[in-house]
Amino acid sequence: MSKYPEYSHTKSREWFDRALKVIPSGIYGHLGPSEGLFLPLEKWPLISSRAEGTYFWDMDGNKYIDMMCAYGPNVLGYNDPEVDAAAAEQLKKGNCVTAPSYKMVECAELLTDTVESADWAYFMKNGTDATTFSVLCARAFTGKKKVIFFKGYYHGNDPWAMKADYPGILPEDVQNNVILPWFDMEGLERVWQETGGDVAALIAQPYDHGNFYDNVCSDKEKWQAVRKFCDEHGIVLIFDDVRTGFRLDIGGSDRYYGIKADIICFCKALANGYNMSAACGRDFLKAAASSLSFTGSYWMSAVPFAACIATIEKMKRLNTPELFREKGLKFTGALKKAAAENGFDLVVSGEPALFYLRIANDDSLMLHQEWVAECVSRGLFITSHHNHFINAALTDEDIALAADIAFDAFSVVAKRHPESLIKNL
Repeated sequence: MSKYPEYSHTKSREWFDRALKVIPSGIYGHLGPSEGLFLPLEKWPLISSRAEGTYFWDMDGNKYIDMMCAYGPNVLGYNDPEVDAAAAEQLKKGNCVTAPSYKMVECAELLTDTVESADWAYFMKNGTDATTFSVLCARAFTGKKKVIFFKGYYHGNDPWAMKADYPGILPEDVQNNVILPWFDMEGLERVWQETGGDVAALIAQPYDHGNFYDNVCSDKEKWQAVRKFCDEHGIVLIFDDVRTGFRLDIGGSDRYYGIKADIICFCKALANGYNMSAACGRDFLKAAASSLSFTGSYWMSAVPFAACIATIEKMKRLNTPELFREKGLKFTGALKKAAAENGFDLVVSGEPALFYLRIANDDSLMLHQEWVAECVSRGLFITSHHNHFINAALTDEDIALAADIAFDAFSVVAKRHPESLIKNL
């Protein structure tokens, strides 16, 4: 008998059916069931009603420990009182105004004081905006075309950052993209020679935290070799810190790995859910950044700037990188223990602040997906093939509850698939 009765999702499903009538796929993007990540579908809450701290509730009133943190933006806890108070105060003064608010200046000053490689900051709304801006800036500065990516990359949804076989993408959209294995220094030199030096930028996440496979952390020596290569060949080094930013190092993940990026992109943890992103760059690229025609209707709205200032100041006070590492190790250690006690080999990879999980008892991903679904349907929201996030509101009591739910889900799957546990005997 399961200790945690399974949730029902009658009202959430009704809302999703309404959404299907007026929104493509009902829920579009990576949050939508059409992506195939929420299997079996009946186990998942598709629509939420509210959120607080490290929890959210669905339309049926079911409560979930949320280890996805809105896929990253929830860094301090949903509805953080300090951040929301700063945002509310600014809203009373003004948000979208013909002349941008002084809060934009204060926010840029704080970022350049906080991020070690930053001499300036340019603001947008999405991570894709920041990476697209960075590539445009690199091409404007160098006058060159090619961009080098590391295998398994994800840098947003603009055509240049996608794959040739994606719907709507033209071959010419990605014809200047060069994809190499991570830290393939011989490959980098070969690309430089084969393109006649026509390389504007190398863009990469701080480490390989892609989907559907174990994440692979990096080290200072590898990044120093890449930094040296870019310096020698005049290539702009872009750090995509959209997912990892402020989780490894308050000063930027490039500092964590002992280098300075030329441009570093932030989004998810920047303002605790208020919609903004930023690209921060070094002084030699400031004129190129100024030359770009790149803006949006709401990019200078003041409320997110106020939220960003409050968020960064609180992350500094809490020393969130150290806090997230400590909480992440405690959380994943508890899950591994629950797995082992039920005969499962749970592999944890990536940085503790944004860890990746995989059950290794079978060679497919189906057993893992089944366990994840059982966790979700009992109140622990994780996903099958994406890294997870720690937030500052997560308590030891939350971790203990999550481990207990995970144990219960493991026991259910173990009874259903005893043959899958033979590996560990």
